[in-house]
Amino acid sequence: MARTSHVKRSTSETQIEVSLNLDGTGIQDIQTPVPFLDHMLSQLARHGYFDLTVKAQGDTHIDFHHTVEDVGIAVGQAFKEALGDKKGIRRFAEANVPLNEALAQCIIDISGRAFFVFNLELPKAKLGEFDVELVPEFFQAFAANSDITLHLNSPYWNNLHHITEALFKSFARALDSACTLDSRSGDVPSTKGTL
Repeated sequence: MARTSHVKRSTSETQIEVSLNLDGTGIQDIQTPVPFLDHMLSQLARHGYFDLTVKAQGDTHIDFHHTVEDVGIAVGQAFKEALGDKKGIRRFAEANVPLNEALAQCIIDISGRAFFVFNLELPKAKLGEFDVELVPEFFQAFAANSDITLHLNSPYWNNLHHITEALFKSFARALDSACTLDSRSGDVPSTKGTL
């Protein structure tokens, strides 16, 4: 059975459409009004081997907050839908990804319980026109709407672009591994029998 999804989200602030294939090859078509977000979502698709299409419009004349958060919501919903009953998935995964001096760590549990830990302090700064404080906003929205437990850490970094990109790459690698089907079992990976 194909593990795919298609999600539309329309509010007075944003209009978003997401298509996802968990078992893809990293094909991507990302078009939002936030160039840095496009760059990060491209990392998610490429390094997670997800086929991902994101089309978004939003009230960016105000700021990027609504668009970034709502894209996180829609992408999270797309993953939840594509995972279906979660039978046979690995469920737990972690990834450590360096980018030059920066090291990002992501730990995931596709648990059915939304929880988010962001264990690093990013400054109130901008990367181009992008407010860095929107990085945890995206991940919070994703975790809350995918019902995934997501922990992001960094023991050290210096360059803000490097750590942000490393976070998305580690997220992609961990999410890919957690979503992967394990040939040893076709059951839901929980002693409760459900996630």
